[in-house]
Amino acid sequence: MALEQAVAALEALLGTRLSAKRADRNAHGASETWYPLTPPDVVAWPETTAEVSEIVKICAREGVAITAWGAGTSLEGHALPVQGGVVLDMSRMDKILETDTEDRLVRLQPGVTRVALNDDLRATGLFFPVDPGANATLGGMAATRASGTTAVRYGTMRDNTAALEVVLADGRIIHTGSGAVKSSSGYDLTALFLGSEGTLGIITELTLRLHGQPEAVSSAVCAFDTLEAAVETVQLTIQMGIPMARIEFVDAEVARVFNKINGTQMPEKPHLLIEFNGSESAVAEDSRRFGEVVEEMGGADFQWATTTEDRNRLWKMRHQAYSSCVASRPGCMGLVTDICVPISRLAESVERARDMIAAAGLVGPILGHVGDGNFHAILLLDRDNPQELETARDLAHDLAAMALEMHGTITGEHGVGLGKRGLMAEEHGEAWNVMGEIKRALDPKGILNPGKVVPDAEPV
Repeated sequence: MALEQAVAALEALLGTRLSAKRADRNAHGASETWYPLTPPDVVAWPETTAEVSEIVKICAREGVAITAWGAGTSLEGHALPVQGGVVLDMSRMDKILETDTEDRLVRLQPGVTRVALNDDLRATGLFFPVDPGANATLGGMAATRASGTTAVRYGTMRDNTAALEVVLADGRIIHTGSGAVKSSSGYDLTALFLGSEGTLGIITELTLRLHGQPEAVSSAVCAFDTLEAAVETVQLTIQMGIPMARIEFVDAEVARVFNKINGTQMPEKPHLLIEFNGSESAVAEDSRRFGEVVEEMGGADFQWATTTEDRNRLWKMRHQAYSSCVASRPGCMGLVTDICVPISRLAESVERARDMIAAAGLVGPILGHVGDGNFHAILLLDRDNPQELETARDLAHDLAAMALEMHGTITGEHGVGLGKRGLMAEEHGEAWNVMGEIKRALDPKGILNPGKVVPDAEPV
């Protein structure tokens, strides 16, 4: 009855922007990876913060679950409505509201994608650097505290978000942060909502920090005989203070996939993909020094990509590595691991991960943003083999345990969602219960993206 009353009130508010059609529900109950279909009862498309507030008030009054939806590109089931209810599709809140070139800030709605933002900024000489690969919405990127290939130079969403507008679980609208470079004013609520995955509030506006477009950009790819040599090259480059915009690692299996899917002719060996940004002279000097490191570590087949077209092809290939790996094994599905360790333990952790995958009898190409100690194994699983999925989940747990043993974290960028919630107590101990207390304080009825991030609790 509560759901029926909520749907009736939402229909009165939204009209045709509320749908219970099976196709719409299924589209908002599927994920990019192995999680089963979990459709909501209805899908809503708000267009303003005021509408989001009214929708949340209706759901709060009736005790109906509400889950925010961006582009649906997350890999841990963050936006799956596991308790049904309402999915709030933010795609129509896609306006860039104000660009301040003097203070290098942009204010926008959460449905704007990172590609759309940078297209809009092209003539300003500024850009937004956080690049997780997928063309995700910026609201979703904030909610998951996303990072990606450029984090080694520019940081994550945490470093590049100045302020937020958030609708709380009772419909109140609050503003966090400011346009100032720094503040000592009270609790950092902006940081609290970043990475909360829609469990504490729904982001309806963001103010983001922008960066100057570099004068010169140069990218390269180089091969190594061993995985260890490639990873140790990354460590040495960082220790020498060579400033990298991106430094990515792919193993020999990923190189084979690239050749198969993209028609490249990369040696079937581990590779580093690197990019330098800056002035013409700085990029030339950084490239020269990096070339010396590669030579010292036994790297070969060095190929520079200095034109925009060549660079775009290189990074597009890297960004599509997940889908390419899945496509390379027809009929399979992917389970992606996502651990992050201190740089000093990186080579050891990658080597151990490779051995653990082999011992489990699984196919699992390894790649990652090794410049900040974050790497992934893409476990390719037979959809019709439940034992393989169970083995892969056990392996993912063991890899996370290894990361914690090395004083790392169970997730470097993909977030918690459904897949990592069972590991939170191991990483955070009593602090995980504190997170649950914060959730209950802000969402006492437990209606915001239930079943994610924090421990289960009885609604009050």
